[in-house]
Amino acid sequence: MKELILSLLAGLVIGIAFKVLKLPLPAPPVLAGVLGIVGVYSGGVLVDWLARTFFQA
Repeated sequence: MKELILSLLAGLVIGIAFKVLKLPLPAPPVLAGVLGIVGVYSGGVLVDWLARTFFQA
């Protein structure tokens, strides 16, 4: 839970800093960005599961 709160706070600080400096936000469009993150995470979890299930020595 601590990691989640720290990640959220870091994101807020970065978002505020970019807006104050009038820079574009360093993030992709909302839905596409969220789906991309979910896809990357799901792929990693899937590879771990496949490795444990089929290639356990």
